[in-house]
Amino acid sequence: MHAFRVTVPEVDEDRATALLWEAGTAGIEVAAAPGGRTALLAYFPAETSLAALEETLADATIEAVAVPEVDWVARFRETFRAFRVGGFAVAPPWDRPADDGNLIVVDPGRAFGTGTHESTRLCLGVLEDLAGARALGRVIDVGTGTGILGVAALRLGARLAVATDIDPDATASAIHHATLNRAPLRVVRGDGAGPFCPGAFDVVLANLTAPLLVTHATSIAGLRRRGGALVLSGLLDSDRPEVQAAYGACGPFDVRLDGEWAALVYRGQP
Repeated sequence: MHAFRVTVPEVDEDRATALLWEAGTAGIEVAAAPGGRTALLAYFPAETSLAALEETLADATIEAVAVPEVDWVARFRETFRAFRVGGFAVAPPWDRPADDGNLIVVDPGRAFGTGTHESTRLCLGVLEDLAGARALGRVIDVGTGTGILGVAALRLGARLAVATDIDPDATASAIHHATLNRAPLRVVRGDGAGPFCPGAFDVVLANLTAPLLVTHATSIAGLRRRGGALVLSGLLDSDRPEVQAAYGACGPFDVRLDGEWAALVYRGQP
């Protein structure tokens, strides 16, 4: 694990944070810095280089710093409390609300997707809108992370929800969350759309990064049945033109925004 201190003007904090997440950070600590600036302490896998970050955040001051020996999962759990996303209550096992409603129980760990990130919030909101328009039917979440989008789809009446990821930590987390939520989520370890038949799903969710969405555009889009919905998230708004171009054959779409983050929602066939 490497740590980098990224210092930017206060007004650029949101964008810098978004770029760090897109670059693959495992976590960020935010602190005030002198002169109206903000210091972002970002943690990355050991293979991440200072030069790569300097290219990504050209206007920031970046320095490598020593990594403190901290149990980050334990620290995150200390501060993680129940919150609402649209009609959902998202809560850890130790802070379940008395009125469960549309409750999703989340046990923070190594996989991405606790509901706090803008891209996950966007997907949850889109799922609610889709379920309000018609039955969700068969749903797949490609690159599932914790599996909470699949759990949410089942809460909203999906007939079947499949969560797939190539990362064994992610599939283990998805199975764990299916158990916590008593949800019949089908979890498959596999590379993107590879394990599945084309046209098999009524709703396709892909909350990935922009490069992955572009690289796997044909296979991800191919999972959608005729007349189904395709939801792409995990991209910055600045990446939207490239992703739109990759999915140009998918027909008309809506754009959802949450801060610097965007989601593209394709409904029906071109």
